[in-house]
Amino acid sequence: MTSVLSGKKVLLGVTGGIAAYKTTYIVRLLIKAGAAVKVIMTPAARDFVTPLTLSTLSKHPVLTHFTNEEDENDTWNNHVELGLWADLFIIAPATANTMSKMVNGNIDNLLLATYCSAKCPVYFAPAMDLDMYKHPSTSANFDKLAAYGNLMIPAGEGELASGLSGKGRMAEPEEIIHFIEQDIQSKLVLHGKSCVITAGPTYEAIDPVRFIGNHSSGKMGAALALEMVNHGARVILIMGPSAVKVEHHLIERIDVKSAQQMYDEVHKKITQVDIGIFSAAVADYRPANPVDQKIKKKADTLHIELVKNPDILSSVGALKNKPFLVGFALETENELVHAFAKAEKKNTDLLILNSMRDKGAGFGVDTNKISIIDRDKNVSDYEIKPKSEVAKDIVNEIIQRVL
Repeated sequence: MTSVLSGKKVLLGVTGGIAAYKTTYIVRLLIKAGAAVKVIMTPAARDFVTPLTLSTLSKHPVLTHFTNEEDENDTWNNHVELGLWADLFIIAPATANTMSKMVNGNIDNLLLATYCSAKCPVYFAPAMDLDMYKHPSTSANFDKLAAYGNLMIPAGEGELASGLSGKGRMAEPEEIIHFIEQDIQSKLVLHGKSCVITAGPTYEAIDPVRFIGNHSSGKMGAALALEMVNHGARVILIMGPSAVKVEHHLIERIDVKSAQQMYDEVHKKITQVDIGIFSAAVADYRPANPVDQKIKKKADTLHIELVKNPDILSSVGALKNKPFLVGFALETENELVHAFAKAEKKNTDLLILNSMRDKGAGFGVDTNKISIIDRDKNVSDYEIKPKSEVAKDIVNEIIQRVL
């Protein structure tokens, strides 16, 4: 499952406490989540975990000093560049000594210099013995660090290195990652919003082996689902037959085949969400009488009676308390005329227009070229782009109108 940490650049600052051994697991979990990780250690931290272990796991050299002690002519480790590189900075374990220096601006090592240069969110996970944790100076430092904008990952209770039992045990690696993921998630602009997205084709059975369908791949709907969750929304992705894989802990995928199945699933979920995006290429017609056995090739011609499928977009647009509604229109001629008519008839808030005449648009390709039509018939035209970038344009338009 994709994490909100995927693609993030993470600095891990390791200080000199026994809990430093847990940082090997933190690095592994960050890498597994898809993050790029660089590690900075204080000199004292090297007594508890080796730089070789952390550099092997992170696939980056571990930095401890401003310069390479083995080569005085080597370039210095630029703490400003490190601070600017990071999307977030985790200091774990954060010892009482390091926290005191963070509060008072006592910059005596590379980790602390980078901390003072960082422009990204800083998380710190305290780790110390019970008496140190309960000392008034520690509580005061917690408050001051929070006032500076740092985010504390609460320590847990349990057996401590001294043999005492109580508060001060550094949060477990899984707890640290979960805390950060939840914090990032809560600050995304669509956090708390939910969305139904339809994607892919529908297959309408003629017999057990043949169907009426189309060439939709589902790639556009999948890109929209990932972009919505990247902004914090919970997504219910109702997908017609498609080989496209979409995995994220905020995406609930429901696989369907026919238009009727898609219609039924949409109406089970649509009253639970804030936004509906209907990008599926739903078959307009289906065979009236699909047969149970394979049709044998006998006559030179075969006549199949077709009946209309339910119109999913229209049915949602007609709801008294409909969600913010985004429809798609694929046209081959008189595109804007047909699109304006569809937007009005189906009561969309935004209509995404594709033209089959545009090179790089349509089914089965990784790019798309769209125009976005709002309720006032304002038209925004976009250049051809990868579908992931098209999804960003669409979601940005949605965000501007639902927040």
